[in-house]
Amino acid sequence: QVQLVESGGGLVQTGGSLRLSCTSSGRPISAYTMAWFRQAPGKEREFVANIGAAGRRKEYTDSVKGRFFISRDHTKNTMYLQMNNLKPEDTAVYYCKASVGSFGAWGQGTQVTVSS
Repeated sequence: QVQLVESGGGLVQTGGSLRLSCTSSGRPISAYTMAWFRQAPGKEREFVANIGAAGRRKEYTDSVKGRFFISRDHTKNTMYLQMNNLKPEDTAVYYCKASVGSFGAWGQGTQVTVSS
């Protein structure tokens, strides 16, 4: 079973960058579509980006296009989210998700705080 752990969150100023990582301590992630979601205080969890199992298909929510970049490295069993030009509205807990068919597994989340 895939067990996901996120890391890389923190406090950054507006315009700064962070790179989030999502690593599986269980089964390899290579067979899964991987995604990032985020949840801001008082708001519902929302989709940020996803990447197909082969790494070719990538999708982003409009608000992060051109600033965030999703990638995966199967040799390290890890998915990444490079976040550039961060804005205060990007402040949230970021979660990674692995899915295939009807199966889905979530990590515990990592906090990203962008100060103005």
